[in-house]
Amino acid sequence: MHFIQLIRPINLAIMVLTMYGIRFYILSANYFQKITDNSLDFGLLVVSTVLIAAAGNIINDYFDVKADRINKPEKLIITKHIKRRWAIVIHWAFNGIAFGIALYLSIAYQSLWFVFVHLLSINLLWFYSMLFKRKIVIGNLIIAGLTALVPLLVLIFYKVNNTNYLNFSEFNPDSWSVNIDYRMVYFLAFFAFVQNLAREIIKDAQDVKGDKLIYVTSLPMVLGEKKTLYIVCGILSILPIFYVWSSLQQMDLWLGTSQFFIQSLPFLIAALLNLVIIYLVFASKQANLKLYNNLIKLSMFFGIMAPFYLAIFYTIYP
Repeated sequence: MHFIQLIRPINLAIMVLTMYGIRFYILSANYFQKITDNSLDFGLLVVSTVLIAAAGNIINDYFDVKADRINKPEKLIITKHIKRRWAIVIHWAFNGIAFGIALYLSIAYQSLWFVFVHLLSINLLWFYSMLFKRKIVIGNLIIAGLTALVPLLVLIFYKVNNTNYLNFSEFNPDSWSVNIDYRMVYFLAFFAFVQNLAREIIKDAQDVKGDKLIYVTSLPMVLGEKKTLYIVCGILSILPIFYVWSSLQQMDLWLGTSQFFIQSLPFLIAALLNLVIIYLVFASKQANLKLYNNLIKLSMFFGIMAPFYLAIFYTIYP
């Protein structure tokens, strides 16, 4: 049980859900196209991604033992339930298996993308835990970027699988794969980056006391809690602004404004939740960091559900 808690199974399950949701979306939204898809290899890609994330969680706790004794003593696992040397062994074992899968995928599909992304993620998570999380904003940007990389990894898998140098022609099915629509995947990656960046900064505000013990320099330590929350509000306002702009772009399209709102309902709810957080920050005299964190999590949940929702939408409105 302690090992399962260490690797954060809920976070890993969310990653699996995200990757399979995007796969479901790509196949459903482009049902009329010829798409090459290997479910076994895709499953291996999901496994390798989860293993790297689990290894990242382990090494992060490994370097955070001193801070965790203050910030969350009830959740301290390394040194209390699992020895430090075993944590390191499991960390490298997970990364080794993940890199082996990436090597297989790169050879099988004749693309270095899988090896590159896996090596990048492994090294960034190591140096984040050891060094970058102690640097102002840099650590936040790394975690937000790696979270955004999860949907992009699915996109890479399908782009590598469906690379075609033929010009698109409706009379030649072999050319159809060049016309696959990936726009929602890019937006989901952008959404993940923005939401996670805001959440990481709020987590820093929650962990100030313990972080001082491991010489972390975070935004709340430099600017103070109030100014930091204003920055978080600025970040969270990006999604509502982008949604309003997208809505205005749809006004004159044949798709129809009402259908656009139905289609984008998960992102509308996520944007409204962001506005609720912004309102609470400015309206409340006492900051409720835990509530803000939970509301961002809820907003992210609707973003994760968006691929499934859109896949069903395109089934109903082909």
